[in-house]
Amino acid sequence: MTADTVLVREDTRAKRILREHVSKVASLSKDQFDYFYSRFRPQRYRKGQMIIREGDRVSCEYFVLDGYLKSFYINEDMRMFILQFAMTASWISDYNALYDGTRATTNLDCITDVELLCLSSEDKEELCQEIGQLELFFRWRINRDYVAAQKRLLSFMSDDTRHRYEELITQYPQLHNIVPKHLIAAYLGVSRETISRLYHV
Repeated sequence: MTADTVLVREDTRAKRILREHVSKVASLSKDQFDYFYSRFRPQRYRKGQMIIREGDRVSCEYFVLDGYLKSFYINEDMRMFILQFAMTASWISDYNALYDGTRATTNLDCITDVELLCLSSEDKEELCQEIGQLELFFRWRINRDYVAAQKRLLSFMSDDTRHRYEELITQYPQLHNIVPKHLIAAYLGVSRETISRLYHV
C-alpha cells in the first residue's frame, strides 16, 4: 500500500465521520460538504502532547476523529479540575479565549494519540455566512453543549458521587477502560480513592 493510498483512505474516513456528525442536523449537498471539509486542517498529536496551554492565543476549535483529549484547569494549589473529555465526533477548544480573543485560561492535552480536524474561527464565521445549514448546525451544537454544561453543574449540586460516576460511564461506556482513574476523579471532583471504591462496587 502506497503512502498516497493511506492518505486517501484517511481522508475518506475523516470525511465520513464529519459527514455523519453534521448530517444529524444539517442537509448539505456533496459540493457544500466538500467545501466545508476543505476548510479544516488535519492534525495529529501524540499521547501527552499539549495542544493549548494556559496563556496561549486560541484561533481554532478541534473536531476529534480518533483518540481522547481533556480540557483542564490547575488552581493555585496545583489541583487539577477537568472541564471536558473529548473523543470521536466531539468538539473541543478554550471557547472563552476563542470567542473573546483573550488568552487561554484552560489547558488541552492528549490522553491518547489523537487525530483531529482543526477549524479556525474565521473560517467558521465565513462558512456560516455562506451556507445557512452550517449556521443551523453550529447553533444546534452550541445549544447542545450549553444544555450539557448546565446538566453537569446541576448534577454537582444535587447528585452524589456514585450517581455522577454511573451517569458518566453510561454516557461514555469505554471511558473507564481508556482514561486513568485519577483523571475521572478530577472530572467528578473527588479523590482517586473514591473512584477506586466505585470501580469495585
